[in-house]
Amino acid sequence: MADGKKSRSAKGAKSPETANDFASFELNDPKLPRWIAEHALQSGGYPYSKRLAEDEYKEQLQLLQIELLKLQGHIRKTQERIVIVFEGRDTAGKGGCIARFMQHLNPRHARAIALTKPSETELGQWYFQRYVQHLPTSGDMVMFDRSWYNRAGVERVMGFCNEDQLADFLREAPQFEALVARDGIQLFKIFLTIGREMQLKRLHDRQHDPLKRWKLTPIDLAAIDNWDAYTDAKEDMFRFTHTTETPWTVIRSNDKRRARLEAIRLVLNRFEYEEKDDQAVGKADERIIGSGHEFFYDSKPDKAG
Repeated sequence: MADGKKSRSAKGAKSPETANDFASFELNDPKLPRWIAEHALQSGGYPYSKRLAEDEYKEQLQLLQIELLKLQGHIRKTQERIVIVFEGRDTAGKGGCIARFMQHLNPRHARAIALTKPSETELGQWYFQRYVQHLPTSGDMVMFDRSWYNRAGVERVMGFCNEDQLADFLREAPQFEALVARDGIQLFKIFLTIGREMQLKRLHDRQHDPLKRWKLTPIDLAAIDNWDAYTDAKEDMFRFTHTTETPWTVIRSNDKRRARLEAIRLVLNRFEYEEKDDQAVGKADERIIGSGHEFFYDSKPDKAG
């Protein structure tokens, strides 16, 4: 674990590291396996054994959303532009983070973009072209629920692109983003990561909740068997596209409440604006947010290059 201590589970609970139960997990079984339920929150080395209390979460969220409105007023006045890219494993909570960003902002000047699969026309275009048209004008902010990094993740894992296309992307993405940044756009690249047991728990929740089942796609289902492939993909992505000019920030999001607060806090802390309440904004929780080796790589030092 991040704090050097192993999580304690209830007497008799099996550990997935010793029971090797991942392969036997049955999504259609309405009963969630006990070992998943008990290990989910602290899976993947998550440092907290309990979720943030709801009252504390709501109080902090309200304060941060007030600061977001101040920031929006600031960028309208200064004509700055903000782009926030949200990437991460399936079920990591990208949509929930974006929803909390957008909840009280003026929608005329803040947009969330979640593109469907490319059309035949878009497939014949420059790869980045379909994303460029959604970049913000002066005074606006745009949040991408997945982005051009589809190529480095799902397209790679699911075989939707070939090796040459992937290599071209990993070489060209930093160049493209450098152009965006040099044009004055404030670009944030946020990757939400979760433990394997937590992903299984959330997939199971979606499968057996009629109000959430629409969120479950064939791509999500494929994630169950492609955990290691997605790990390799994200680590290569960090290795090639984490730059000084456009860095990645990873947020451990087993607890969605903490992750949402950290994502908002990350953006607010980059700006100085009128009547900013530094105490309300607070400081980053370095146990769950960062850009170091321990956030990018899953205990594979040789992958860091």
